[in-house]
Amino acid sequence: MLQYLILLLDDTSTSFCHYENPKTERRLIPVETLRQGIRFSMMENLMIQYVYPDYELPQDYQDVIESIDHSKIKPQKEDADVWVTDKVECLSSDIPVVLRIDKEGLLAHEQGIAEAIGKVSRLNIVLTDVETFMEEDFTHYKSLLGKLSSSLEQLYVDGKTPQLNLLTDRMMLKQMNNCRAGDTTITLAPNGKFYVCPAFYYEDPSDSIGDLENGLDIMNKQLYRLDHAPICSHCDAWQCKRCIWLNRKTTLEVNTPSHEQCVLAHLERNASRDLLNNIRKHGTFLPEQEEIKEIDYLDPFDNRDEWQ
Repeated sequence: MLQYLILLLDDTSTSFCHYENPKTERRLIPVETLRQGIRFSMMENLMIQYVYPDYELPQDYQDVIESIDHSKIKPQKEDADVWVTDKVECLSSDIPVVLRIDKEGLLAHEQGIAEAIGKVSRLNIVLTDVETFMEEDFTHYKSLLGKLSSSLEQLYVDGKTPQLNLLTDRMMLKQMNNCRAGDTTITLAPNGKFYVCPAFYYEDPSDSIGDLENGLDIMNKQLYRLDHAPICSHCDAWQCKRCIWLNRKTTLEVNTPSHEQCVLAHLERNASRDLLNNIRKHGTFLPEQEEIKEIDYLDPFDNRDEWQ
């Protein structure tokens, strides 16, 4: 069931996920389209998430935006509910931060990221080149997660409660908590059309799932649900992004993740297991949470013979 409407305020609205936004020419959503989008969200009882460009909007737009409850995803820290950045050096915030970074940048800024964990209320790291990971990269990623885990452990020992999506989310979850684009979330673009997520719009504007005039038309919409994802429904890497766009890009199926996405998610899962066990050595921590069991695979497809 739909719960959220992502509303792109401009063609140059910031990317907050794996996809890149190739558009450089500003095209602000028409103010009447903005009003219609708000009206649609009210009729469907959807929470709006506005995605901002890197410039200040006209006052009449700001007035319309503030006419309904919402959250702001912005490339600036000011007045944001979620701040999106690609700069490690400036990470310090009392609001959630999305850090978009590639594998090379992640490894190069290892120390800066470890230090930033204690300076932000929540840090979401989004890798922008997941599909390019090779075996050597997986080894480096595993090592990085171990070092970040040590930093997190010390912060917990010091009485702090840092949040890093790659490691702490799995400790807290009891079920899958993924992207769910096309299932609980859809996107409205500046052209007045709906998309599964912003990535689908930026990749191909003709790939819409309806418009404000005629409503939604999601083909095979059951495929966006977890219960129609044969691999993911047998997986307990509950923190995995399970990106629908990456799925289609790498496997041509929206409900089937790539090997790279699965391995990264399971490296995170296993590092979360180690972190949880290590924190519990210092005292009672998340007693209601079950232990994350040990596994001998990194891609659940390799374990398919065990599926019930």
